[in-house]
Amino acid sequence: MANHKVEISGVNTNELKVLTQEEMTALFKKMKEGDPFARNDLVYGNLKLVFSILRRFKSGRENLDDLFQVGCIGLVKAIDNFDLGQNVKFSTYAVPMILGEIKRYLRDNNSIRVSRSTKDLAYKTLKLKDEWFMLHGSEPTEEVLAKELGVTTYDIVHALDALKDPVSMFEPIYNDGGDTIYLCDQIEDKKKTGKEMENRLTTEDAILSLNDRERHILDERFVIGKTQMEIADELSISQAQVSRLEKNAIKQLKKILK
Repeated sequence: MANHKVEISGVNTNELKVLTQEEMTALFKKMKEGDPFARNDLVYGNLKLVFSILRRFKSGRENLDDLFQVGCIGLVKAIDNFDLGQNVKFSTYAVPMILGEIKRYLRDNNSIRVSRSTKDLAYKTLKLKDEWFMLHGSEPTEEVLAKELGVTTYDIVHALDALKDPVSMFEPIYNDGGDTIYLCDQIEDKKKTGKEMENRLTTEDAILSLNDRERHILDERFVIGKTQMEIADELSISQAQVSRLEKNAIKQLKKILK
């Protein structure tokens, strides 16, 4: 079988070494004894474990370089906390930690505002699913998860759905070599009249006339729901500057839409 080169963050998987159990044990002992190179050898010798986990996240919506680096953080944490005396394979111990690190990153960087309680329930559900799979070798049902966590199955479904990536209205769903059909082409709003559609298109054109920073601020303020202070921190500018940019953008929209 031919080897296929995969490269993420400048790392070529074909060049990665996979450590044997004996090599792993020896390196952990050296690390505990203070060997300055043993920890690096353990990280490098287990990078393929991180790559194998990343296969679950090949949705195309996440930057695999970012996820790889986050997964490496989980790997390092697993190496630093692994105890040889527990008589558990390192991969068995490390996989949940790497997965947990990646899932926390995805949860905290979700572009849609989700309540803290919903995020917490989703995180507990994912953690319980991992623990259940390791113990029973199968995925738990939503009913089992709900019973274990003392909530309803609706709560479980809602919490997990809240962490899913949003789909763009302009996601291509079909192309036969001619014009591409996008998701928005397949969505019909029977309540929209021709006049309402014309107004919406006019509004969209007006918004496109704003510069990138102005559009970003309006999106953050009136779509995402952030405060001016939160946006100021994100853009590394003052709240007064955010307020001025917001007012100028609204003034420009009103002028165009008169």
